[in-house]
Amino acid sequence: MSKPGNLHALLADAAARTPRAPAVAGPCGTATYAELDARADALARVLAGQGVGRGDRVLVWGPKSADVLAAMQAVLRLGAVYVPVDPQSPAERVETLAHECAARALCAPAELFPRVPDLLRTALACVDVEIPNGAAGTGGDAREAPHVVVDENEPAYILFTSGSTGTPKGVTISHRNALAFVEWAVEELSAGPGDRFASHASFSFDLSVLDIYAGFAVGAAVCPVPTEFAYAPERLVEFLYREHITVWYSVPSVLTLMRRDGGLLDRPAPEALRAVLFAGEPFPVHQVREFAEWTDARLLNLYGPTETNVCTYHEVHPEDLERDVPVPIGAACSGDRVWAAGPDGRAAGPGEEGELMVDGPTVFLGYWGRPAQHGPYGTGDRVRVRPDGSFDYLGRADGQVKVRGHRIELSEVSVALHTHPEVAEAAVAAVGDGLERHLAAFVARTPASTLGNIGLRRHLARRLPPQMIPDDVRFVDALPRNDRGKLDLTALVSAHNIRGVSVTARQEREEIATKLLAFIRESFLSGDPQGELVGDTPLLELGILNSLNTTVLIAHILGEFEVKLPWSDVTPESFKNVDNLSAMVYERRSSAHA
Repeated sequence: MSKPGNLHALLADAAARTPRAPAVAGPCGTATYAELDARADALARVLAGQGVGRGDRVLVWGPKSADVLAAMQAVLRLGAVYVPVDPQSPAERVETLAHECAARALCAPAELFPRVPDLLRTALACVDVEIPNGAAGTGGDAREAPHVVVDENEPAYILFTSGSTGTPKGVTISHRNALAFVEWAVEELSAGPGDRFASHASFSFDLSVLDIYAGFAVGAAVCPVPTEFAYAPERLVEFLYREHITVWYSVPSVLTLMRRDGGLLDRPAPEALRAVLFAGEPFPVHQVREFAEWTDARLLNLYGPTETNVCTYHEVHPEDLERDVPVPIGAACSGDRVWAAGPDGRAAGPGEEGELMVDGPTVFLGYWGRPAQHGPYGTGDRVRVRPDGSFDYLGRADGQVKVRGHRIELSEVSVALHTHPEVAEAAVAAVGDGLERHLAAFVARTPASTLGNIGLRRHLARRLPPQMIPDDVRFVDALPRNDRGKLDLTALVSAHNIRGVSVTARQEREEIATKLLAFIRESFLSGDPQGELVGDTPLLELGILNSLNTTVLIAHILGEFEVKLPWSDVTPESFKNVDNLSAMVYERRSSAHA
């Protein structure tokens, strides 16, 4: 592949090479490369006639279609910067983004314009994306379509992400940033004109960059997934087969949905499919195993925040499937240099942990309207360096919470939950404040699963210390997702009103533990005058749980707490310490009262 300096050259070059080849295909509409190129030229003329020029920001808002793709290219051809807006965004969001980036124009289907506030519609040049191919001079002048050549370090597009202050942040990506990633992807995938790229992600999400521009770079077909069934599992599965997709790229949650509710793995893998790419969140390894058994297609885990796009990757190998943790995020790609920085700032070595740092051609220009990004970018993600120099993802640096004095990595608890074969997906949150702070887990089970609270707790108890086992476990049908397909943890916690209920549960468990500690101290430890027995003290190591004492303890539990205790619950794990024992008693009492 040649290496143009401008992102918009990819479509123009493909149109010159193979004008009749399909550029866009599928239920969102079709267009050949010649047709898409002509639409982009027509829209560029109209925008130029409205005064849009080099460096101006243009919002592109609308459902996925060939016209929206043409609008993005038209903006680039003017040397301007496109700002994709999710089609499901309310008008208030459009207004916010227009203000944040000081937009000059809005490209959208005409039917959306009435939803735009009057003041904004007056301030912006509003251009209908649905311009007929033959209307080259309509709404603008009839000059030859402009193709402005810009410096590779000038901005190409802005992707807005959530900001910690509540105001969205505009991640500004240059032509060089995008092309470094696209060129790597084309080479790594050996992409060619016969490929058909599924474009599942919203055009406002960084995952879409690969689908669109790797496709354009080689003259392949881009197959956008309609927004209305982006999370409809059966329709997604049908799309995969009907459109003869060769390269699929999405967040793992979408593949989970297709597997669990769409019957994806119940039928033979599509013959055309040759690469399945996933990114954006950890993919439970037992699900990766199932996909590896189902298809011979390459499985690649791509990693990178919006600010760097993909900066590391890892192709799944058989040895990865023997782990009980997610596959590695791998080694550097896209021409970047990556390393893990320890607390002292030095590069971490094999076996050590640190924050993943990125330097190189994909590192963004900065957040729009804020100081430029200079030097390496700190991702805020914690990683562990593997023996070969690649990386395992551990979680967000800000994902570490403190609960009742214990520092806990939420990602570690989540990984432990996902190791259970009957857990389809799970999430963990720390809720409450002070003494009321506790862990809550939300679990979606696999079809036909009979997994219960006690069974899951036993599973966790074999992998985690007691303080990391969630106080609350809620079984849900599915985990809510935001418009980018990522977990919406805030909505999940809010929907379950977890705060009030879980505090009561925690207090009840603590009361049980207090009573058990008092009984064991008086009965087996001569009162424990030094106060050495605490909740996580290993009871077996104290030598007090012989057969007689165990019988006495069980009898006390049956009488004091009025629970039935089947012998299946009398295990070394449940009697490991008072924390485990009180959790088991609480669950038995709760199930009896349910």
